[in-house]
Amino acid sequence: MLEGIRKKHSSAGHVCYAWQLGVEKRHYRANDDGEPNNSAGMPIYGQIQSFEITNILVAVARIFGGTKLGVGGLISAYRESAKMALEASKIVERKLQSHFQIQFDYTEMNKVMALIKRLQLEITSQEMENSCTLNFSIDMSAENKMLEQFAALHKVTLSKLN
Repeated sequence: MLEGIRKKHSSAGHVCYAWQLGVEKRHYRANDDGEPNNSAGMPIYGQIQSFEITNILVAVARIFGGTKLGVGGLISAYRESAKMALEASKIVERKLQSHFQIQFDYTEMNKVMALIKRLQLEITSQEMENSCTLNFSIDMSAENKMLEQFAALHKVTLSKLN
């Protein structure tokens, strides 16, 4: 991707960037591409943090216009460029989900299904026989409430899937 930006903007002296990946364990990198230390990549990364987004790469190609900006001017220019790019972007929000498997005897079907309906769980697979197995997904934010309610059903085994 960065090579594509370099080709598209061949007269750019610097293509500085920052990226952040992951949700629970975040990884990031900021690169100044030859600009003075922390004058480009970190201001770009700061905008990623201020927008509270992840799984993103922001790159800024700078073409020298004849005026030296100094370190303060570079920081401001890269920060503002990243901000403008993020403001103009379509940011897609996704809810994090946990996946569970529940096992129970067929005699517990009504209790289990009533709870699944009340919690609005998304069933992803099911096997209904004398011994039943259901896999479902739930928003991580509602996980604790769901676990408490399933704990009240004593003839049910609930396990978290990876």
